[in-house]
Amino acid sequence: MSALFPRTPLLAGGDVEARRRELLDYFHSTFDRYESLFEVLACDEACYRKPISLRHPLIFYFGHTATFFINKLMLAGLVGQRLDPRLESLFAVGVDEMSWDDLDDTRYDWPTVAEVAEYRRKVRAVVDRVIRETPFTLPIGWKDPFWAVLMGIEHERIHLETSSVLMRQHALRYVRPHPAWRPCGQHGEPPPNALVDIPAGRVVLGRRFEEPIYGWDNEYGEHRAEVPAFRAARQLVSNREYLAFVEAGGYADDGLWDEEGLGWRRFSRAEHPTFWVPGADGWRLRLMTEEVPMRWDWPAEVNCLEARAFCRWKARESGLSVRLPTEDEWNRLYDHAGLADVPHGAPANANLHLDHWASSCPVTTFAHGELFDVVGNVWQWCETPTYPFDGFDVHPIYDDFTTPTFDDRHNIIKGGSWISAGNESRHASRYAFRRHFFQHAGFRYIVSDAPVTNPASAYETDALLSQYAEFHYGDEAFGVPNFPRALAQIAIDAHRRLGNGRFGRALDLGCATGRATFELARAFGHVTGIDFSARFIQAGVKLAETGVLRYTLPDEGELVTYHERRLDALGLTDAAGRVEFWQGDACNLKEVFAGFDLILAANLIDRLYSPRRFFADVGRRLNPGGLLVLASPCTWLEEHTRREEWIGGFKKDGESYTTLDGLKDLLAAGFELVQGPQAVPFVIRETRRKHQHTLSELTIWRCRP
Repeated sequence: MSALFPRTPLLAGGDVEARRRELLDYFHSTFDRYESLFEVLACDEACYRKPISLRHPLIFYFGHTATFFINKLMLAGLVGQRLDPRLESLFAVGVDEMSWDDLDDTRYDWPTVAEVAEYRRKVRAVVDRVIRETPFTLPIGWKDPFWAVLMGIEHERIHLETSSVLMRQHALRYVRPHPAWRPCGQHGEPPPNALVDIPAGRVVLGRRFEEPIYGWDNEYGEHRAEVPAFRAARQLVSNREYLAFVEAGGYADDGLWDEEGLGWRRFSRAEHPTFWVPGADGWRLRLMTEEVPMRWDWPAEVNCLEARAFCRWKARESGLSVRLPTEDEWNRLYDHAGLADVPHGAPANANLHLDHWASSCPVTTFAHGELFDVVGNVWQWCETPTYPFDGFDVHPIYDDFTTPTFDDRHNIIKGGSWISAGNESRHASRYAFRRHFFQHAGFRYIVSDAPVTNPASAYETDALLSQYAEFHYGDEAFGVPNFPRALAQIAIDAHRRLGNGRFGRALDLGCATGRATFELARAFGHVTGIDFSARFIQAGVKLAETGVLRYTLPDEGELVTYHERRLDALGLTDAAGRVEFWQGDACNLKEVFAGFDLILAANLIDRLYSPRRFFADVGRRLNPGGLLVLASPCTWLEEHTRREEWIGGFKKDGESYTTLDGLKDLLAAGFELVQGPQAVPFVIRETRRKHQHTLSELTIWRCRP
């Protein structure tokens, strides 16, 4: 290639028109390159035969990237009407990477190749006009409508790579060599691999939202980690090095495969890497458009499950703690090598960004300090499942780019491959695939005794739990203060004035997801949270352990929003060390739960199956002079509490008998009312447009000596 494939542009500066010209070139060169990739297909039939069962046929991907432009430009308000609603619906959503045994037999009425080519021509004209005629200012930021233009271009560059992988998995009769997609001709025998010492160090990952260069949502936020020293393989694992694993019977040795890997291997009946082709004259290697004699010094291209099995074999053979690097450890390799992103005006010193070949190359071609191929050649599997950095947010017009992968089943790949271009080539990029999927991906092993710790990634989707998480840790609604926090503060203030003078231990009964538990720990030396629901308790435990809780909330219909709540942002980090959570029954507490200076029971008593049993027992749980803080909306329902167990809300001797009346009768022998009743409001969010506003009646009782 004579000219460099344009790099992802800087979206700042003072010359808008110069930036407009750069964006036009970036768009058209990407659109051209993508269409040239589909010229390697040998016939129209190649567009309609699935290369693998888990993905659509290639005709979908030919149309999908164009449709993506229209859909996102519509959402951003940069275009006002659709070009072809039928195609834009058909090509809108791809097949997510599924399990290896999920077969998609859906029948589609695909358009002809000529129809899709004509549609792409029309889309090109629309995007060209948007870039030429839409006023914009610099810098172009994350929330700027013009960000959608970059989103479309970078999205097409992603599919430039993923489509090339599908073509590599297609039957040979469906592809043909192409002058714009020539593979590397260099190959030979690799030197033995060796280990390089990587010193301990800190990694600081994540981007600021105002940074003027395009990025996907999972790149933003912050992550810091101290990485212990380790040793890393000097080279990527070559086909020659991987052959030893194959010849040692690695694919038949169940002990080398984890449960997931064993399931995939048995289903796929894999006996060697998927791009290796056995033959009478020896191994051959499948490239994108041809088979060639095995390139022994090129990187082995395998999925994550195969890479893990190799590492277990290598550990057994060597007696060393061999494994894949974590994302943090890969970033230490990058820093140790002193690398920077691909330059704009010179070829990359790596097999990256289509600057050299349309294939891998020998693993000793590009030196990066003491190592080779820290970036480029093939993507490198990491042990880390993808997860959100602190401060992660979804983009308003592409809310499902990353969030579906926060499931502990998608592992990070780093470094980029020979075809990774634009954002994909940047060291800050974070892409992830299901562990059984194939990309142009291989691996480098490391030796480390440090355990792999993976940050929490999943978002809680249970509707009730998410609702309570928002109620406890979410935003203020309609000017009503956060209820658990307000109650805890009332309790602390009351105990300071009216209690026994000791701020030793407190109990939060019916703690749900635990906000009041943490809030009470601002003042008390130790706070126990107890709830009947194990699901709710786990939310509090997770917060105490990790400092973060993530969940989705219903917006409208099937649409959801993603939320992250952090103890440090709430000023509760120190409190986390003074709390504990237990599952328990407030009507039948274990004997160990006693000796408290304060007990809070918020919105609990009208949900108990036997509130009278609770009140008969609660006094002996408190120290003399301790406070019992009760709050209840007094919504007595037989679905929660049998009618004969109600302590108020009915006629007694012909007169109205309220919950407060019942409390006075039940607590008279052991308690005195020292504060209240007072109304404390709260708001529970059901959907974005539906909230419940309720008043809880608060009373505070002091335990008699």
